[in-house]
Amino acid sequence: MTRPIAAGVDGTPESLAALEWAAVEAGRRGTELRVAHVWEPRRVSGAEERSGSSDEQERWVRQGVEDSVRGLAERHPGLTVSTHIGRGEAPEGLLEASEGAGMLVLGSRGRGLFLGFLLGSVGRQVIAEAGLPVVLVRADVKDNGANGANGDDSGARGDKNAEAGAGAAGEIVVGQHGEPEDSAGTLRFAFETAAACGAPVRAVRAWALPPVFAYSPGSLRLLDEAGGPVPFERKALSTALAPWRERFPDVPVTEHVEMGSAGEVLLSASAGARLTVVGRRAHRSAVGSRLGSVADAVIHHAPCPVAVVPPGPAA
Repeated sequence: MTRPIAAGVDGTPESLAALEWAAVEAGRRGTELRVAHVWEPRRVSGAEERSGSSDEQERWVRQGVEDSVRGLAERHPGLTVSTHIGRGEAPEGLLEASEGAGMLVLGSRGRGLFLGFLLGSVGRQVIAEAGLPVVLVRADVKDNGANGANGDDSGARGDKNAEAGAGAAGEIVVGQHGEPEDSAGTLRFAFETAAACGAPVRAVRAWALPPVFAYSPGSLRLLDEAGGPVPFERKALSTALAPWRERFPDVPVTEHVEMGSAGEVLLSASAGARLTVVGRRAHRSAVGSRLGSVADAVIHHAPCPVAVVPPGPAA
């Protein structure tokens, strides 16, 4: 991947951990790190002297971004860093800042709660509408990406933990579903990331028995030819992985087929992972963008960083 990696920052420990995670990844891939912040001028009780003029606020914002990136050059010699500071609504600004990037990295508290510019529906809107993978990183990421640090970690500790999590041993867990083309983009991102950091891939395919009346004569014939549902699902997973095994022959792969709900199976497999990669099925509704149930469950509960990959063909 030669495209830059974008990281959103807002000064919170979560965003600083995301920044460090992104810096490690950019260094591995030999690409630029683009640090983005989006802000809106504020007034306190209508008193400009208390909130500062717009120009003064912009100076504070720029100083905050500089503080966030300070030390990156020392920790990551040779890393090219650029900044993008924009005004306006956070979702639109972050999406604009990440145009042309290979991924957008953001901080997350986990359990579905976001800080800073990722408040409530804002974070969900970014994830649901982004045309590139969005990686969510928590401040308490540990060596294998699992939760375990205290909630009062400082920003500096978050930086160190994120660096360890991005560079430590552990699997890249990726969900596969449906036909090979349905998960092509998700598998590509997982294999590219694994190749960059020397990690193995665990490809997970969950399945469940449908109601008896859902079986058609054609599906029954396919299951019978495969020797039953388990061999059928294993063959489907192997078929989907075949082109990526060929493209990345040095990446070790474990094929994981398990009966159960996709969200639960993925979360179980992610217990010791350094990164979980899941495809996005965004739905539009009267109240805005909604994520698919599997991506939603993993975002809320995975103990490691999570990459949400948008639908679309893999190049």
